[in-house]
Amino acid sequence: MTATATLPPRSEPTSVWARLRPRSGARPTAVSRAEAPPLSPRLQLVRAMLLLVFVLTATLLIQLVLLSSLQHRAAQGRRFDAFREQLAKGTAAIGPVDRAGYALAAGTPVTFLEIPSIGVSEVIGEGTSASVLFDGPGHRRDTPLPGQVGSSVVYGRRAAFGGPFARLGELQENDLIRVTTGQGTFEYSVIGVRREGDPAPATLASGGSRLLLVTAAGSAFLPDGVLRVDAEIVGEPVIGAARVLSFSALPAEERMMAGDNRTLWVLAFWLQAMIALSVAVVWSWHRWGHAQTWVVFLPTMLLVGLATSGEFARLLPNLL
Repeated sequence: MTATATLPPRSEPTSVWARLRPRSGARPTAVSRAEAPPLSPRLQLVRAMLLLVFVLTATLLIQLVLLSSLQHRAAQGRRFDAFREQLAKGTAAIGPVDRAGYALAAGTPVTFLEIPSIGVSEVIGEGTSASVLFDGPGHRRDTPLPGQVGSSVVYGRRAAFGGPFARLGELQENDLIRVTTGQGTFEYSVIGVRREGDPAPATLASGGSRLLLVTAAGSAFLPDGVLRVDAEIVGEPVIGAARVLSFSALPAEERMMAGDNRTLWVLAFWLQAMIALSVAVVWSWHRWGHAQTWVVFLPTMLLVGLATSGEFARLLPNLL
């Protein structure tokens, strides 16, 4: 009897997944992601403060470099329309008070300023606080209006909020400056540009009129002093109403390189909102999820950050 050789049954190739598959009867092991440990209150506060500083810095830069120019342009459009209407009706202000005898409201348009050689075309508002200069140049309230007898002083920003006086240092002697007020149109001729330490021009003669334009000196957003442009009227000035405010009585926020701290309570409110949002973002990022945090909190953080930065900008020098 011949023995018959037999082969063992063919085994299928064992894959990696087959090796990993639990054997029959074996209890499968579930692999789950470990939960993130909770943040300590101190670490949560540190991260929230870092986020707060980052958002405020970023939104302040956006506010000063980009949005402030758009704000200035829109405000100048409103000022121009209002002043043109007042000139047409003969109701434009020619003194420190309105027709009812009340002091002009801050920002009331009083003069249209043109400097052709440097491309300036701006409506000047009443007052020189940082808030007024958001919308364009401002007339210092203790001085007569341009075109009137005496020395009229106008402040304008160097870089932020449109930087209407950014090129003031380029003016040359005899350059023309034109102003339009409720009393007519007047022309001034530049007699000099001076910086800190430069001598002031001779005292104004009785019955004369001088225009002084003031802005920050130095590079944009890094002022290192004050720049002044003096100009004498060409022709005859007009008589203006007596000033009701002296230089010594001028509020601190309306002086050169001053900030406006009258709305600190508004800034405090927005800062509280920013702190609450920062804490919520840190908690959400750690516990809820990254995508959900971006979708829910990014728009809110930007809006609140811009509102906070806008209030903080009032504290910056008014000639910046």
